[in-house]
Amino acid sequence: MPLYFFRISHGRYTGASDQGSEFESREAAWSEMTKVCGNLLGSLSRSLKQNAEWQMELLDEAKKPVFRIRLVAESVR
Repeated sequence: MPLYFFRISHGRYTGASDQGSEFESREAAWSEMTKVCGNLLGSLSRSLKQNAEWQMELLDEAKKPVFRIRLVAESVR
């Protein structure tokens, strides 16, 4: 089974998991990523500053991005 890693970026902070997770397919990896992201977004959105960005990526075994979910807070005026 393919090995995947999670990476979170917020402002100047970027951190990737050292321990990989195995998923049967890309679809299974995507499903798990959306569950993890959904669990984190409630608390993140309450503390997100204006004009900030938070993102979670799922990396393959070579640590290359496969999927990315971004939360962007933009001031439009």
